[in-house]
Amino acid sequence: TRKDLKASPALSILLNQPETFAGRKLGVLVSDGADAELLTALEKAAKKEGAKLAYVAASVGGVKTSDGSWLEADEKIDGGPSVVFDAVALVLSEEGARELAAMPPARDFVSDALAHKKFIGFTKGAVQLLGLSGPDGADSDGVEPLDKASDAARFLKICRNLRCWTRG
Repeated sequence: TRKDLKASPALSILLNQPETFAGRKLGVLVSDGADAELLTALEKAAKKEGAKLAYVAASVGGVKTSDGSWLEADEKIDGGPSVVFDAVALVLSEEGARELAAMPPARDFVSDALAHKKFIGFTKGAVQLLGLSGPDGADSDGVEPLDKASDAARFLKICRNLRCWTRG
C-alpha cells in the first residue's frame, strides 16, 4: 500500500455525503403480522425521499399484515441479503421474529447490516432477532426504533447519512 499519496477531499465518502436518500434502496424485512400502517408510512417516506423500497420475507409469496391484507415480497430472505440495500428496516411481529430467528439467512440479514454499518429501523417485535445478531442489538448506534407510523419519515432522514460510522 502506498503511503506517499495525499488524501483527496473530492474522493472522501465522509466529506461528500448526499443530502437525500434519493436513488438509494431500503430493504424491509417483514413477517406475518407486520404493522400495515408503518409499512404504508415507510413506502410514502421512501417515495418522498426519491428512494426505492423492497420487501424481504421468509417466503417470496409474502406475508399477511396486521390489517389482514396480503403483502407480496420482492425478495425471499435467502435471495435478498441486506448487503444489496443501503439501509434496512425490520418490521416484524414477535411471532414472526421468533420464526425468522431460527433461519440463518435472517440472522445474517441483520448481522451483516450491523457489520456494514447500515442504518436499521426496527419494531418492538424485532428485538429478539436483533439480540441474536450483535452484542448490543437494539442499543447499537444507528439502530432506530420504529414505534409508530410517524417514525418512518424520521428514519428515512437519518438514512441520508448512508452509514453509521460511529457503530463499533
